[in-house]
Amino acid sequence: MHKTSVYLFRQDLRLEDNPAFSKACSESQFLIPIYCKSPENQKIIKWGFPREGIHRSHFLNDSLNDLNQQLKAKGSELCLFEGEPIHVLQDLIKQLQVDAIYCEEIAAPEEQNELALIVALGKDLGMPVHTTWQSTMIDPNELPFSVDEMPEQFTQFRIQIEKKKHLFTPPKSAPKAIPPLPDEFKHQQALEVLPSNIALSTESSFPYWKESFRGGESHAKQHLHQYLQKRLPHTYKKTRNELFGEDYSSKFSPWLANGCLSSRIVMTQLKKFEAEFGANEGSYWLWFELLWRDYFRILHLKWGSALYHARGLSDAPPPQHNPKWFEKWCVGNTGESIVDAGMRELHATGYLSNRLRQVVVSYLIYDLNCDWRAGAAWFESQLIDYDVYSNQGNWLYIAGRGTDPRGGRRFNPKKQADDHDSDKAYRSLWL
Repeated sequence: MHKTSVYLFRQDLRLEDNPAFSKACSESQFLIPIYCKSPENQKIIKWGFPREGIHRSHFLNDSLNDLNQQLKAKGSELCLFEGEPIHVLQDLIKQLQVDAIYCEEIAAPEEQNELALIVALGKDLGMPVHTTWQSTMIDPNELPFSVDEMPEQFTQFRIQIEKKKHLFTPPKSAPKAIPPLPDEFKHQQALEVLPSNIALSTESSFPYWKESFRGGESHAKQHLHQYLQKRLPHTYKKTRNELFGEDYSSKFSPWLANGCLSSRIVMTQLKKFEAEFGANEGSYWLWFELLWRDYFRILHLKWGSALYHARGLSDAPPPQHNPKWFEKWCVGNTGESIVDAGMRELHATGYLSNRLRQVVVSYLIYDLNCDWRAGAAWFESQLIDYDVYSNQGNWLYIAGRGTDPRGGRRFNPKKQADDHDSDKAYRSLWL
């Protein structure tokens, strides 16, 4: 039992099915839950914009505010700091007699470097740093293959998992009790968690400024409940390629990306739904898409920083780039109507349908001959459901620099418009 521990929230802004946080609660007499907002995310990067745009910032603030309210209801509170985790932790250790640090593990390179600094700090001080992998639907230890031997292609990855019939790892309950903050902790070091009150386009497919779409675990659970209550899983496969509307897809991704909801909770509730109302191709396809999410995470465990090289996992030459056309693409001014409509929706709302993400990504890479890394960075800046694993994995996949057996995916924008927006309703909405 540790006397005073620090829990560093990262991409796990929830209490239920958070094994790392539950472990910290059960092994600590006093616990300081913290979140660190990095000033680096607001600085202009080499592509000409900040890493975290207004949409991501607002959804994140809502998620933090909701987490704070849940912690307060259990006698604790979220302590929000401005700065890099290593510096914040160093200051806390100077102020208090901290015995241990807990956090989740993230396999992306920057997050790994961040954790390495924390582990080194703990080693220097003789202090344990407990990390837990908890962001996949299936625990990597329960896969039918080791991480190093995972099939490169998604289809083989899926087939082996389905043969084993272990479709997801059961979620863990939220901790029954949370240790209090230490009496000597100076609360003024924590920054206020600011709520968001932004009001943007009424045409958004994910209006995150509305109560039912706000960030946070409580809103995620409400959304999951109403999604199942409407029996929408049964129509998921038929409607998932639609371009706009609040119910055409599951809309779980923003909450999943910020860790307000776990895929294991989604699957537990989905299985209860199937037991009551029956399973069909639509409900199966929800698991199928969540498995893609796992696939990109396990791929990071296997390949790590190689996924961030200009060539990716391929032998292709470094990508070309055209700054002028990239800027036109960002603001939706390329002259290709379906692409421009999608990019304007993304810029205005921080959200874009899965189908259009593929179309605009392909157009940037193959029609405008721009660097895929610039596009991936723009998605990182804009998307409220930005997820480091899926973003990197999908851009590499379409660019032919990842594990796509076809060597890349080029979409014909005119055919896509005819197939998915034949009445021009979507383009009329955004152009």
